[in-house]
Amino acid sequence: MTSQLDVTSLSAGYLNKPVLQDISLKIPSGQVVSLIGPNGAGKSTFLLALMGLVRNQGSVVFEGSEISSLPVQDRVRLGLSLVSEKRDLFSTMSVEDNLILGAYARNRAGRNQSLEEVFSIFPRLKERRWQEAATLSGGERQMLAMGRALMAKPKVLLLDEPSLGLAPMIVREIFVIIRKLQQAGISILLVEQNARAALEVASWGYVLELGNIALQGPASELANNPRVLAAYLGHKSGATSKGVEKGCQAEIAGQ
Repeated sequence: MTSQLDVTSLSAGYLNKPVLQDISLKIPSGQVVSLIGPNGAGKSTFLLALMGLVRNQGSVVFEGSEISSLPVQDRVRLGLSLVSEKRDLFSTMSVEDNLILGAYARNRAGRNQSLEEVFSIFPRLKERRWQEAATLSGGERQMLAMGRALMAKPKVLLLDEPSLGLAPMIVREIFVIIRKLQQAGISILLVEQNARAALEVASWGYVLELGNIALQGPASELANNPRVLAAYLGHKSGATSKGVEKGCQAEIAGQ
């Protein structure tokens, strides 16, 4: 299977503090890859490094071209987009204006086309298109952050903790959308606190611990790995994520 993003021996950190050491990871074209691990393992730092927002060393190859030296805006133009766990919305701007900012590198026709596509994925955003972002619920803010990233027409979408702080019903909706984006051909690297749901929606998984890849393999195998089960897949998490997965299957089947 062709790798759309190929990371080799990537190390990154802040000032003189190393966070990641010698990370290698592949994202196959049109697949969801999940990256799980404990808080502080360096998952968010890894996503920032892929976007060129954190000083790093190593190789990042996107669709066959080395992009390690490119600034963030050029990586976005090529088709790499990040949805940060902080969501980074402009609170006093309208939903539509936040979305349009995500398509800053595209012409007006392209922006308008993407806007309608995003509204078809997130009908709630269309209903609230003139509201200020600050007035949205947590789930709607997550949808807006994802929608803004989609405005750039990404080929690879980096999602950092998309379910963080959301009610179970909204989490299920977000995972349904992730599945639909993958089915539409967008490759996704998913960093997610709900490890079981993250592995169930993915084809391949990585476990990041203390700045290193500790385990990797088919997501279905990782989900049954005794070490992963003991560390990340407790009964409570499993019950919640099984509901998420059943909801995904039911809603997608009904399309």
